[in-house]
Amino acid sequence: MESQNIAGWGLYKRLLGYLKPYWYAFVFAAIGNIIFAAVDSYSTYLFKPLLDKGFIDKNYHFLHILPLIIIGLFFARGIGSFLSTYFMGWMGRRLVFQFRQKLFHHMMHLPASYFDQAASGHLLAKLTYNIDQITSATGNSLTTFVRQGCFLIGLITVMFVTNWRLTLIVFVVLPIMVVLVRYVTQRFRKLSRRIQNAIGDVTNVAEESIVGYREIRIFGAQEQQISLFDKLIHYNFRQEMKIIVTDALSSPVIQFICAIVLGFVIYYAVGRGHHVMSAGSFVAMMGAMLAAFKPIRSLSQVNGDIQKGMAAAESVFDLIDAPAEVDHGTKTIGPVKGDIAFNKVSFRYDTGNEWVLKDVDFNIKQGQSVALVGPSGGGKSTIVSLLARFYQPTKGQIIIDGQNIADVKNTALRDQIAIVSQHVTLFDDTLFNNIAFGCNRGASPEAVIEAAKAANAWGFIQELPQGLDTRIGENGLNLSGGQRQRVAIARAVLKDAPILILDEATSALDNESERMVQQALERLQKNRTTLVIAHRLSTIENADEIIVLKEGQIVECGNHKQLMQHDGLYAQLHRASAF
Repeated sequence: MESQNIAGWGLYKRLLGYLKPYWYAFVFAAIGNIIFAAVDSYSTYLFKPLLDKGFIDKNYHFLHILPLIIIGLFFARGIGSFLSTYFMGWMGRRLVFQFRQKLFHHMMHLPASYFDQAASGHLLAKLTYNIDQITSATGNSLTTFVRQGCFLIGLITVMFVTNWRLTLIVFVVLPIMVVLVRYVTQRFRKLSRRIQNAIGDVTNVAEESIVGYREIRIFGAQEQQISLFDKLIHYNFRQEMKIIVTDALSSPVIQFICAIVLGFVIYYAVGRGHHVMSAGSFVAMMGAMLAAFKPIRSLSQVNGDIQKGMAAAESVFDLIDAPAEVDHGTKTIGPVKGDIAFNKVSFRYDTGNEWVLKDVDFNIKQGQSVALVGPSGGGKSTIVSLLARFYQPTKGQIIIDGQNIADVKNTALRDQIAIVSQHVTLFDDTLFNNIAFGCNRGASPEAVIEAAKAANAWGFIQELPQGLDTRIGENGLNLSGGQRQRVAIARAVLKDAPILILDEATSALDNESERMVQQALERLQKNRTTLVIAHRLSTIENADEIIVLKEGQIVECGNHKQLMQHDGLYAQLHRASAF
């Protein structure tokens, strides 16, 4: 338990460390909270002179200046409230901005393996819901903690000044409250973790259901998805209710303990006779003790908010602490000619024992078109991922123009590679910005138009109401499959990289779209080293070389004619694809 508390304090210190640059805002907010709490505490103490001087001693001078005192106090209280609310609110929103910025920046530099294992819904939940929860442990919670803490200290001071002997009784119950708060703290943290994980699951299922709405309807899986979603939100509801029950019980228990102390004080004061304290002192003492219920309740409730924020911070820091993509390269390269060599390259994932690639060895000369074919799971996509260094080879070397790519910076390497894949990724932006993607929007309109023409995309772009300024919707949903492919080709044309990767770039297209895309790809491949991944083998018959992969190994190599004459695996696959 002690180690958990130490770890929790360390986590909170790290969280508060993000507020250090804004210390001046915290100072202003703290001053505001102290003013606010001091006014409220002194207002409670005013009952003593009001009764003793004003009504019992008939001090009319005091009664005449009392309204001015009250007006001055509440003017100061208003200033304190504004300073506290504004600066604490600014710090909280600034923290959200800072965390979202840091988290997204880090996500853009995480390795491919991280995204392979993490559900996108959980990542989105961290970026949205979890970060909002962090403010529970900083902005509002700090405001409540400082304001109500100062108020409670002020009230205790009033009680000490009024009757220090009776005030000592309050401290008898402190150990009981500490034990109760510690239990509530641990339970809140545990339940908050469950809720944040549940929110990630809910976001993930919702995202998959929105993206895959066509498949859901075709396969009649609406009820299946509804059932799964309902199960997740019911679980989330149950965890939320456990937090509510814990919160609802903790405050009354603490207040009941305080009420016992209050009852004892009243009994002591009344039972000992009027000489124990004056009427004003008694009213001030009772007023301070009754007023103490509010800060005690608020401080017990703020503990729950802090634990929610701490659980969220733990989740967010897990992502921030995830190692960024490895880049030990120190050299730049390019523009390259395009000679590529895989020298005894083997690869397996960190989480697995099976080899995905085993001693893959081949050479591609500048300007050649090389096709990678074979059964699914043979390692074709892995070769492409290794070339772009989304993964590091477990063994062997990959050489471009005589340079080991392990020595080259990631950005410099990827500047030499363009890709057109089956699953085109477009963005909810204009056609112009999608084609110029990655150019920091510095491409000229003339260059974008030329790229669109080379990709056979200019024809349909001209027919759109706003031409290149047309927004294409999420992942280009306002375009047909063939149009999306041609936009992706135009993007590759504009990049003008010497190495081109075509990953099933013509699959799932109708004949007319395939013809236009194929024409655009033939133009794109000129004077470039091209790696083509294809299942439709009729599209790669003209490749300079065809590499046949099976279970991570090269089993055949040659051109179409040679491989058909050999009558091996390639010939079998070719005959099967003809049907």
